[in-house]
Amino acid sequence: MNEGIENISGANKKEHLLNTMDRVAEILFGLIMALTFTCSIGIANKEKTEIRELLIAAIGCNLAWGLVDAIMFLFGVIARKSRSRTILEHIRTSSDPGKARKYIADSLPPVVASVTGTQELENIRRNLISLPYSNQKIRLTAHDLKKAFAIFSLLFISTFPLVVPFVFISDTNLALRVSNLVAIVLMFFCGWALAGYVGYNKWVMSIAMTIIGTLLVLITVALGG
Repeated sequence: MNEGIENISGANKKEHLLNTMDRVAEILFGLIMALTFTCSIGIANKEKTEIRELLIAAIGCNLAWGLVDAIMFLFGVIARKSRSRTILEHIRTSSDPGKARKYIADSLPPVVASVTGTQELENIRRNLISLPYSNQKIRLTAHDLKKAFAIFSLLFISTFPLVVPFVFISDTNLALRVSNLVAIVLMFFCGWALAGYVGYNKWVMSIAMTIIGTLLVLITVALGG
């Protein structure tokens, strides 16, 4: 409903395709997926051909998951838009104004709903009822497709910093260590960016993000992922 009300209001605000939380989540997912492959490269007994196959597999895996993630995002967009329309129809057709106001309050973020009184909710209800009826089908917009492509790109591109060391460093041992170091640095900066977005301590968030990301990789590898 939040998205639906924003669309109904016709707000024309310039915004990033993805917010910081979404960008960090996609990058971390890509890093973890890539790390499960690079960490499986043995320190001593891997031939060049095996390493090359693993790196191709890592890129292919992130390519596939980027595509899956983008498609699931689009399904989610359609679901949210459909839900918003359903709630709008309930508000318009309800014979009980109190019930309609409850629909609206439940659709608002909790902190906004907590300071929105009955009169404000009633004003919103009346404004929604007065909107011209539209039977236009729920559909994806160019903006939705751009967002899906951004999700795909972030997850896919996040693989490359981890595989580059294996391309330019012939010593597998050293390449693996450099790759892991790059991953740790990227996870640290992901935490730093996220802390700035949500207002947490940047050092605490960055260190926590690095530790959690590393633990997730170790768990994934241990489980055969």
